[in-house]
Amino acid sequence: MAFDGIAISCIKSELEKLLINGRVDKILQPEYDEISIVIRAGGNNHRLIVSASSSSPRVHLTSVQKENPEKPPMFCMLLRKHLTSGKIVGFSQTDFERMLQIHIEARDELGDISIKTLIIEIMGRHSNIILTDGQNKILGSIKHVDFSVSSLRQLIPGMLYEMPPSQGKLNPIETSKEEISAASEKSEENADGFILNAFTGIGPLTAREIAFICFNDYSTNLSLLTHSEKQSFVDFIYQYFIKIKNEEYYPVLLYKKEDKIWDFSAVDITQYQGKIIVKARDSLNNAADEFFKTRDMQERMNQKTSDLVKFIENNLQRCRKKLALQYQKLKDCENKESDKMYGDLLTTNLFKIQPKSNFIEVENYYDDMNIIRISLKPELSPSQNAQRYYKIYQKSKNAEVMTTKQIQLAENELEYLESVLESLQRAQNEKDVGEIRDELSAEGYLVKKKVTSKIRKIQASAPHKFTILDGFEVYVGKNNVQNDELTLRTANSTDLWLHTKNIPGSHTIIKTKGITPSDDVIAEAAKICAFFSKAKNSANVPVDYTIVKNVKKPNGAKPGMVIYDNYNTVNVKPTCPESMQ
Repeated sequence: MAFDGIAISCIKSELEKLLINGRVDKILQPEYDEISIVIRAGGNNHRLIVSASSSSPRVHLTSVQKENPEKPPMFCMLLRKHLTSGKIVGFSQTDFERMLQIHIEARDELGDISIKTLIIEIMGRHSNIILTDGQNKILGSIKHVDFSVSSLRQLIPGMLYEMPPSQGKLNPIETSKEEISAASEKSEENADGFILNAFTGIGPLTAREIAFICFNDYSTNLSLLTHSEKQSFVDFIYQYFIKIKNEEYYPVLLYKKEDKIWDFSAVDITQYQGKIIVKARDSLNNAADEFFKTRDMQERMNQKTSDLVKFIENNLQRCRKKLALQYQKLKDCENKESDKMYGDLLTTNLFKIQPKSNFIEVENYYDDMNIIRISLKPELSPSQNAQRYYKIYQKSKNAEVMTTKQIQLAENELEYLESVLESLQRAQNEKDVGEIRDELSAEGYLVKKKVTSKIRKIQASAPHKFTILDGFEVYVGKNNVQNDELTLRTANSTDLWLHTKNIPGSHTIIKTKGITPSDDVIAEAAKICAFFSKAKNSANVPVDYTIVKNVKKPNGAKPGMVIYDNYNTVNVKPTCPESMQ
């Protein structure tokens, strides 16, 4: 994560332009380590999130509004007491550290105006949020740090606030070119390691980027550089930090894939040379909010769906094992005709069978009268031996019919469970997950929980809707029940139906309104259809399409399972719809 000193500096610059002279309207604490502050400034409300989470400490403006506990925590009450209706008079960042101070002018218990400072320390698991008064005395912190936690630095109400211990690094925006040069002469590290270890507030991503721009390779070792090369490196670093000092930022979001946010940065990132998608944003506050909103949503969805995913994967494993056994059983039935043949040959040659024989050799009139040996049960009579082979044949024949039916049912169940798992992996909110739970309950996989009056019943969500070329509307189901609703009840018989060929995915409908869509419209809808399927990360996906009246649902078929005919196929590359990017 790129919340380093440069990111803090950029956030500080943006907040100064938006929030100076703003009034603190509300203070909330939705999480035990997270504060939400609503600030009225410039005629608008701005929501500032301040988090001391060990996994994602941060400070930035956000559009996300979380639910709050009925009873505010103690630290929230403390902030409300000292900061509500206060005026934001400034922001500061000491020594370019991963820290931001928000200075708020508010009245104290006696009605006198004083300056309180909200200090946000972004230091991984040591992150904290501290409130101090005008004499730098600690009024409270979201995480109390006493002697049992740290012997070096305590954060206890009544104590004077002290900065975290210095690491002896250079402040990048205040250091001189001579200081950078002196530090580089002593270094035998790689270029990115030198930048990371020599300067305060520079994260690994930024360190690699600076080295990459300078050398086109961030792993260049400084000890191997000539004096002139090293001096050029020093000059470049110095000029780079001058730009940061002058607030020349370029906020970006980094994507591993078109739809998977990976990181964000206050400066442009070029080191991945096309392997990572880089998208510019108008502010780092927006970039950070988008990054954490997406990541938090993914984490919450993973938590909400983990039990379902495990349940479905266990059922998939059970289904595959059952199929393997059934295929083996079907293979064992392949010799049934031989058993019938043995019965026929024994019946023809009953008079030749000697009592208590273990075998008999007879002429096989099914195979040009070649001699064949047939095993016998000595305890059975000749007629009983013949009947035994007929019974084995009949048993295998019946087993083949039943096993073939069981295999078809197991394959249908496997296809269904894979489609449910794929829908679950695409679920975006609690409604989507709730609908999938209801679907599994209706199919008998889960025991449906009783909905009491205290529990709010989840309302059904609507399918995805997109407008594409020539104004055609495309609808995409989010789960199997919604797929049935969309295809069998919502769509008209003349609408166009699309689905990935033999791949779990969503039913997709093009609303034609009596107009025949062009090949380009079908291709674009097919790309969307492929995106909402198990093959979304593939490069070439076959998508079948036909008019809705050619799509039928067999009696007793599971949700989302249909058959279709008179179709065409187009191969496309899955593409995320523009409205979701």
